[in-house]
Amino acid sequence: MRYKVTVVGAGNVGATTAQRIAEAELADVVMVDVAADLATGKALDMMEAAPILGFNSLITGGGDYAPTAGSHVCVVTAGLARKPGMSRDDLLNKNTEIIKGVTEQLVQYSPDTIIIMVTNPLDAMCEVARRVSGFPRERIFGMAGVLDAARMRWFIAEELKVSVEDVDAFVLGGHGDTMVPLPRYATVNGVPLPQLLPADKIEAINDRTRNGGAEIVNYYKQGSAYYAPSAASYEMVAAILKDKKKILPCAVLLQGEYGFDDLFIGVPCRLGIGGMEQVVELKLTTEEKAALQKSAEAVRSLVDSLPKQ
Repeated sequence: MRYKVTVVGAGNVGATTAQRIAEAELADVVMVDVAADLATGKALDMMEAAPILGFNSLITGGGDYAPTAGSHVCVVTAGLARKPGMSRDDLLNKNTEIIKGVTEQLVQYSPDTIIIMVTNPLDAMCEVARRVSGFPRERIFGMAGVLDAARMRWFIAEELKVSVEDVDAFVLGGHGDTMVPLPRYATVNGVPLPQLLPADKIEAINDRTRNGGAEIVNYYKQGSAYYAPSAASYEMVAAILKDKKKILPCAVLLQGEYGFDDLFIGVPCRLGIGGMEQVVELKLTTEEKAALQKSAEAVRSLVDSLPKQ
């Protein structure tokens, strides 16, 4: 069975995500963008690389949603990019309208699809898409923790001079400055991080993780990160289409887990062919619970300020 994945947005994140999916032959890919010629051109450019790289997945692009019909997964990257000095919250009103229109189109053509939200502010955009689509939480969630955890894992590997393959880490909470890195659950080939680094080094890694997106933005001057975000999106798509049952941190609508209801919060989830198949509840310390509560309050404030639909 050949899968189809739609990527909405042919900018840096979207196009790189499409490229990773196609080159790995996970699925055929349809890129959609309001800049139809840009999506068409990038798709053609990628296909002209296929004979060299030897992948047989098809990539098409344009501005019409009709070719997306029957997509198994839709990755939404459309929206305005974050700029220097701009918080994720600043993007709220502008991107709400965009995500509303995108979701309506995706649901029309692929009513059984799984939506992975990438557009910022991530947690709030998940809620916008949920309200518009009416999808259950199993089929709509956000790419946040996979990226945040990857950043943390790299910072740990860099500090310890070890292979990134040996490092595991989890980041909970909203996708923003209030995210909650969990060094207690971070390991290097099974060894807990607190046994390998002093507290001050760990806290420095936590801080850098929280500000990972802003750090890239400040270097780029224009635009935001896309290599790591696209890799994170790819990993989620692969976990779903290959039915890996992989536990990854995702922004999911909680229904009592961790003490929260009707709020998209980053937590460990099991991803498989059904989408988000299980929320994994970690035992948290009093301090970790307080940090997660603070993060949840920030997300709740953002959701409460969403424009009325």
